[in-house]
Amino acid sequence: MQFIDTHAHVYSEELLPDLNQLMQNAISSGVTKIFMPAIDSHSLEAMLSVENAFPKNCFSMAGLHPCYVKENVQAELAIVADQLSKRKFPAIGEIGLDFYWDKTFVSQQQLAFNTQMQWALDFNLPIVIHTRNAMGETIEAVKPFAKKGLRGIFHCFSGSKESAEQIISMGFHLGLGGVLTYKNAGVAEAIKDIPMEWLVLETDAPYLSPVPYRGKKNEPAFIIEVAKKLAEIKNLPLHEVAEITSSNAVKVLGEW
Repeated sequence: MQFIDTHAHVYSEELLPDLNQLMQNAISSGVTKIFMPAIDSHSLEAMLSVENAFPKNCFSMAGLHPCYVKENVQAELAIVADQLSKRKFPAIGEIGLDFYWDKTFVSQQQLAFNTQMQWALDFNLPIVIHTRNAMGETIEAVKPFAKKGLRGIFHCFSGSKESAEQIISMGFHLGLGGVLTYKNAGVAEAIKDIPMEWLVLETDAPYLSPVPYRGKKNEPAFIIEVAKKLAEIKNLPLHEVAEITSSNAVKVLGEW
């Protein structure tokens, strides 16, 4: 069985010291490809160094994370634009809206999100969306771009059934991670009737470790726990979940 982790920060300070072991664990668990979302310019070098070390397994995105949108938003966006002009990326991400911690830079977040969605259309790239405490606003922001053909993944989906249905109606996929395994999160119920063709797997490592690894640093090898939970919800064999979600990931992010 082979899995694709559509979202993991394997270049993070928490995971980088154990990178070789982490990658060994991932590959031996069948995780053949790991897509790494960008955060901001400060983490760019670490992310690209992981990609250089594991060119057949790890693939960098370009983008500015909403939690890192500050007064210098234009300077950060200029760096993303420069990256996009220099080489190919599988996606622009992770981008979006996050009103959980702070609403100081809401207008800048909206500017950054809209700018990067337009770039995705210009470069014919999918996007990987981060949304927290802003699901309605995020869906509304995406709609006009989706009508023009923009596609991508709502990463770490933890919304309602209604949100899930709205997202797939726009042609976007749902990224399912460790939250799917949490008893009280409600994600299992929300995605129960969503067709498998709209689902992809992720870990968001080092965050949101699935049961039974809660409290530990998450890593791509743990994706199998998410797959097992999805197999249980959908009443499908595990190998079928692996095949379908990997095929879906390729449809969205391309062959790498």
